[in-house]
Amino acid sequence: MKTVVNKTQRPLSIPLPRGKILHLGPGKTGQIATEAADHPQLKKLVDAGEIEVSDDTPGPMSGGGGGRKGRPSSGGQPLGSGGRRSGDR
Repeated sequence: MKTVVNKTQRPLSIPLPRGKILHLGPGKTGQIATEAADHPQLKKLVDAGEIEVSDDTPGPMSGGGGGRKGRPSSGGQPLGSGGRRSGDR
């Protein structure tokens, strides 16, 4: 995976292979496939200085890890618990 950074002060629509588009807000980052970094239109934006593409490959992992993955707890609220509440209660 590669990381793309929008260096401009305006939102960008970055064309990718197979007709896909990456939308990035000002100063925001996104990830693309390594193969997509060779796309000619993407290279034009890099040459113009509008975006920056960097390699996002992590180094070798040390230790057993075992960290918890997935979404963080929702603060005690069960997921998918009926309707939405609003107003004074």
